[in-house]
Amino acid sequence: MSNHTTDVSPTQGSTMPYFSDSSTIISSTIVGNSTSVNSSSSPLDEIAANDIMSTAIYVYSFFAALGFLAGCFLLFSFVQTYRAHQRLAWLDCLLWVFCGLQLLLLLLSLHTATRPKYLSITALSCAALSFTINTVSLCGLLVLVLMAYVLTLDPPSHALLRRPGVCVTLVVLTSVLISLVLAGVRGPRDGLHEVTDCSMDPTSAGVSYAAARLFMVFLIPYILQLGLLISGCVRQWKSKGRFLSGSEEGPVFLTVTVFMFFCLLFYSVSLLRGAQLESEKMLSYHERAFLTIAEFVLFSGSSISLLLVLFMHRPCRESLHGVMRQLRDCCRSPGRTQPNRNIIAPHIEITDTLQDIES
Repeated sequence: MSNHTTDVSPTQGSTMPYFSDSSTIISSTIVGNSTSVNSSSSPLDEIAANDIMSTAIYVYSFFAALGFLAGCFLLFSFVQTYRAHQRLAWLDCLLWVFCGLQLLLLLLSLHTATRPKYLSITALSCAALSFTINTVSLCGLLVLVLMAYVLTLDPPSHALLRRPGVCVTLVVLTSVLISLVLAGVRGPRDGLHEVTDCSMDPTSAGVSYAAARLFMVFLIPYILQLGLLISGCVRQWKSKGRFLSGSEEGPVFLTVTVFMFFCLLFYSVSLLRGAQLESEKMLSYHERAFLTIAEFVLFSGSSISLLLVLFMHRPCRESLHGVMRQLRDCCRSPGRTQPNRNIIAPHIEITDTLQDIES
C-alpha cells in the first residue's frame, strides 16, 4: 500500500479561499477618522471593546442626566434671585454664565449617544461640531479665569473688566480665535462633503493637533488661574486676610476648577497618547475604547461641576431645600394632614357696670 498525498492549492476557478498562516491577522480602518486599528487585533477584541464602550455610555448617561437636571435648576434659581433683587453680584453673574456653558456642553455631548458606532456626518459638519465644542469649553475655562481674577482683586482693579459687555467680548473672541487655530491644525483639508464617522478630536489629526490642544485648551487657562491664585495668596498673606474662604463663591470656584483640571488632564494626555499610537499604527480596539472613556470623562466634568455648584453654593442650596419642602408638603399622605375645621376662638369680654363700681 502506497501513501498518497494530496496537494491542495488554489486554482483559478476554485471557490475555496486561500488562507495563509496569518489568516487570523485582520487589518481594519475606521472610515473618515482614518483611525487605523492594530492588525493583530481580532474580532473578539472588537466585541470586547464595544462592550466596554456600551457600559461607559450607560454610566455617563446617568451622570449626564443628573447634571442636566442640576443645570436647569441652577438657571431657574439664578433667574428667581434676579427677579427678587433686580440685580446679581458680579461673581454670581460669572457663576451663572459658567453653569450655562456647562449645560450647553452636556447638550453637545449628545453626539456620543450612538457609541460604539460613530456619528456619520460630512467632514465639514464634523469639523464644525469640534470647533463648537472647543469654543464652548474654552469659554467655560476663561470664565473660571475671570472668577479667579475677581476673587484675587476684589473689586477688579481694571475698570474695563467691571463691564459685563467687555468681559463677554474678551472671552468669546479669545475662545473663537484659539478654536480657529485648532480647526486649522485638525483639518480635514479635502473631502469636506464626504460622509465620515465623526469624532470630536480624531487621533488621525496627528500628534501636532493633540499637543496644540493640550497647550491651548488646557495649559494656558490653568497657568493663568494658577498665577492669579498665587498672587491672591501672597496679597492676602501680606494683609493678613482670608483668601477664597472669605466669600461664598471662593470654595465653589476652587472645588470646581480642581475637579475640571483632572478631567481635562486625563482627556488631554489620553488624546496625545492615542495620537502617538495612531502615528505608529498601533492603535488597537481597546485603545479606541479607552479614548471613548476619556471623552466621557471630559463631559462628565461638566456634569459633576454643575452638581458641585448646586450643593456648595448657599443660595442655590437653600433654593433646593425650599423646593424639596414644597414637594414634601404636596406629597404628604392625606392621613397625616389635619382637616380644615372652623374652630371659633373663645373671646371673653369683661364689662364693669355702674353698680359694680359703686359697690
